[in-house]
Order: sequence, then structure tokens, then C-alpha cells
Amino acid sequence: MKLTIFDIENWKEIGATLARNKTRTFMTGFGIFWGVAMLALLMGGANGGEDLLKRNFAGFATNSGGMVPERTSMPYKGYQKGRSWQMDLADVDVLRESFPGLDAVIPTFQKWNSNFKYGKNSYSGQLIGAEANYTKMLVPKYYCGRFINEADVAGERRVAVIGKKVANQLFPGEDEPLGRMINVNGGAYSVIGVAGDASEVHLNGSLDESVVIPATTFQRANGYGDKIDFLMMVAKDDVNLSDIIPRMRSLLYRRHDIHPDDEGALWVINIAENFKQVDMLFTGVDLLALFIGLSTLLAGVIGIGNIMWVIVKERTQEIGIRRAIGAKPRDIIVQVLCEGAVLTVVSGLAGLFLAAVILGVMQHLNNPPDAVSAANFQMSFMSAIAILLTFVILGLLAGLIPSIKAMRIKPVEAINSK
Repeated sequence: MKLTIFDIENWKEIGATLARNKTRTFMTGFGIFWGVAMLALLMGGANGGEDLLKRNFAGFATNSGGMVPERTSMPYKGYQKGRSWQMDLADVDVLRESFPGLDAVIPTFQKWNSNFKYGKNSYSGQLIGAEANYTKMLVPKYYCGRFINEADVAGERRVAVIGKKVANQLFPGEDEPLGRMINVNGGAYSVIGVAGDASEVHLNGSLDESVVIPATTFQRANGYGDKIDFLMMVAKDDVNLSDIIPRMRSLLYRRHDIHPDDEGALWVINIAENFKQVDMLFTGVDLLALFIGLSTLLAGVIGIGNIMWVIVKERTQEIGIRRAIGAKPRDIIVQVLCEGAVLTVVSGLAGLFLAAVILGVMQHLNNPPDAVSAANFQMSFMSAIAILLTFVILGLLAGLIPSIKAMRIKPVEAINSK
């Protein structure tokens, strides 16, 4: 008797064998089903969770940070604690000269509760004065037009990039208001672009709710002089920003007579460190998923091996009769392995289907129309196939020992067994 994959009678026999003890088959199949589903959910969920966290940093340069002056918390050189201070453009020049490892040092100016008007429409938000290198730190999401460039800054041009929410309020129903003249705190500015946040985390305000004008224009229009409100910096790829920030703080403290140990006098955000923490978090998640996956695989393999042992024991006489009438050892091995493979494939496919449905729902719930980027909770087709093939291969290996035992049964002993 030669068993082939195209032998219909063989498949009928496999089905009948598995259906003979429905409870045992169901419990073993459920173990495989649940194991595949959990492994697939862990993989897809980890991918989606990582995308959700990285969505918070979309648009930010990975090796970057920012500084904002705060009131001092320690007395120093005759100054009382609680003194306010500001960074200035001279600080920017010194930092650029002192730290060649920084790719960009970006001063910005801002004025909250500014008024933006176009005709009868108005909006209250933040006015930002930026240099052309602003986008080295924070890359906006462009809807139309362009950002501030060096010529705008050098010429003190009265041009503006307006946030998406500002544009929707001032120009309802208009997709590209380029060239329109808007009123910003009483001054006229030409719209050169519409941009918005590329991230769900806002660094010192939302770009969606802001208007950006050249830094030089901002200084002249608001009488700012050389004082700056917010300092951003981007380190070169081979430089660790965490090593530079303490030295930057020390230099600024010396220039402004602040106690060297006064940590509260300067608010610092290190986005590079945040990225590193996210990577470490998901390294741990990946290791946890691997551990649970291996445990699931082991449980599934043990279940398949157990049911194969039971099947072989129950069918000892039948196997003996088959051997007596000429069945080859290979036929017995293939028969037993096919039963394990069928159970694994059917249960595994059901597990993958359940995981795909759940991951699809999670992806839909976590990707609203206004999301700044997509969170992909679905695993790839190749990953799903790899999970299923791994279970099938290990299931076949688990059924190999029982099938070899079945092959070694002597026909006379098998027929006489009870």
C-alpha cells in the first residue's frame, strides 16, 4: 500500500481517525489554535505598539534636543534664587563655535496668544520666529507651499507659514491659500505655505495652531532684540547628545552667572534619549514575545506528540494487520505524520484567522483619519506563513517518535495485543 497526498481514501481515513475521539482532538487542536493566535497577536501587537510610540516622535530629528530657561533655584554670586534669565543670540554663536559635534543650533522666538485674521475670520494661536534650519530639528507635515528659507530670513521678508488648523479657520473650504495676505498682530504677511505637526507630541507648542515667520522679521516686529525663547540643537550622527548637554549647560551657566549645580534653572529635553528608551522598551517586548512564543511552541509540540502516542497505542492491532498484508514501514510513518500535520495545519490556520481579525480591529481603532502616521498592527503574510510552518515542522518532529514506534511493531505482536 502506497500513501500519497492525492489518495482520497487516505485523507478519509485521517479524518475518521481524528474524529474517533472528538474531545481529545479538539483539546489538542485548541492548544495549537490558541498558541498560533497568541504568537501572531504578540508579533502584530508589538509592531503596532512600536508604531504608536514612534508616532509620538515622527518628524523629530532622532539625535536632537531642546532647552528653555527657567527661574534659578539656588542663589549665586549675590543673586537670589528665583531670578529669571534668558538666552540670547550671543549664546547661540558661542555654542556653535564651542561644539563642532552639533550639526545645528537653532534659536526660536515665540509669542503666545497672537491674533491672526483674514477678512472676517480670525484665530488665536502662537507666533513663531524661525530660521531656515528650523526643519533640521522638526520636520513639518506640508500641505502646500514651502517653509521659511535663508532668503526670507536675510531679507526680513513679511511672509508666513500657517498651521493647518489656522488655515482651516481663516480659509474654510480653501485647500491652497498661497499668496493670500493675512493680518498677524496688526501686520500684513503673505502666506507661502501651510504646514502642521508630523507628530502627536508637541515640542513647545503645536505647529497646527501656529504661524511661522522669519526670525529676523519677528525680532523687528516685536522689538525682541537678541533675546531668544527656545533653543533647539541637533547633533551629528556619530555624536552622543547626552555627552554634550551637560557641557552646554555648564557653558550657559558660566555666561549668565548661574550656580553650576542649579539643575532647575534650565529645562532640557533630550529626544535622542527618549528614542533610546523606546528602543530598549521594545527590545524587552520582543524578548517577552520570543519567550511566550517558545513556550507556546513547546506546549503545542507536546500536545501533538501526546496525541500521536495515544493514536499509535489505540491502533496497534490495526497497524499490525497493515504490516501483515504488506504495508511498508514508510507507509505507517507517513500515515501517522499526516494525521499530526492535518491537525496542526487546520488549527493553525484558524488561529491565524482569529489573530488577523483582532489585529484588523486594533488597527482600525488606532488609526483615525486625522492620525499623523499609520500604526501597522498587521503582520506580514510571510510572517504568518513562517509561524504556521514552524508549528507544522515541530509538530511533525513531535510525531516522528510515535510513528517510528508504530513502524517497529511486529505484525504478530500487534495482532495479539489488546
